[in-house]
Amino acid sequence: MRHIVFSMLLFTSLQAAAITPAELLSGYTAQAGQPANAARGETFFKASHGQEWQCTSCHGKSPMMGGRHASTDKAIEPLAPAANAKRFTDSAKAEKWFRRNCKDVLARECTAAEKADVLAWLISVR
Repeated sequence: MRHIVFSMLLFTSLQAAAITPAELLSGYTAQAGQPANAARGETFFKASHGQEWQCTSCHGKSPMMGGRHASTDKAIEPLAPAANAKRFTDSAKAEKWFRRNCKDVLARECTAAEKADVLAWLISVR
């Protein structure tokens, strides 16, 4: 009986995490209380924010291409959902990586508006 309950909880949690990039963007936009701006997201992605690294340090200048981690040299798959259909389909994973990467780039977590802007740009890239 305990095995069945555990399996049901695991399935429910996995279902809750599965999401489309558009649904994730909608959630960030709602949290931000303002519409996402893809142009602002592109500027944010390509800008230096006063830290050693910027987004492009690991992800490269084009989100349609893969990158390499600036410290570990580990390969990183493309960020744009048009180039990598798995990107932004797991809300927990997206949050984990936004939290880590924003701390590297900004020395703080990104706001919901910043996440919405960057995600809007990544979704628009073809």
